[in-house]
Amino acid sequence: MRDEPAPLPRHLRVYEHRAHTVLELRGEIDLLSATEIGPSLDRITGRPGARVVIDLRPVEFFDCSGLRLLYRARTRVLGGGGQLHLVCTHPLTLRVFRVTGLSRLLPPHPTLDAALARSGAASGSL
Repeated sequence: MRDEPAPLPRHLRVYEHRAHTVLELRGEIDLLSATEIGPSLDRITGRPGARVVIDLRPVEFFDCSGLRLLYRARTRVLGGGGQLHLVCTHPLTLRVFRVTGLSRLLPPHPTLDAALARSGAASGSL
C-alpha cells in the first residue's frame, strides 16, 4: 500500500510557473488555516534546491500565524540551498511586513513576473 500525499487544504493552491512552485495562499490565514497549510508547506519547502514563490494576493486576512509560516518557509528553503520569493499587494499585510522587518528578509513583489525577474539576483536567493 502506497502512502498518498494528503489533499491540499482549501487555503492553499499549488502550481508550477516558470520552473518555480507557486504556493498561493487564500482567504483568511490565521491559526486554524496555518495549522492546515503547515504540512503541505513543509513538504514543498523542504526539498533540496526548492524554487518557491508564495503568492499572498488572494489573502483577505493575515495574522502572526501567517508570519510564522513565511519565516518557516524561508528558513527551510534557504537551508536547502533554494530560492524563495514573495508576492503581496495588500496594504495592511505589507505594513505588517514592514513593521516586523520581514520585508527586509523576504522582499514582497506586486506580481509573479516581478518576483521571478529577481530570481537570478542576489536578493532572489536571500
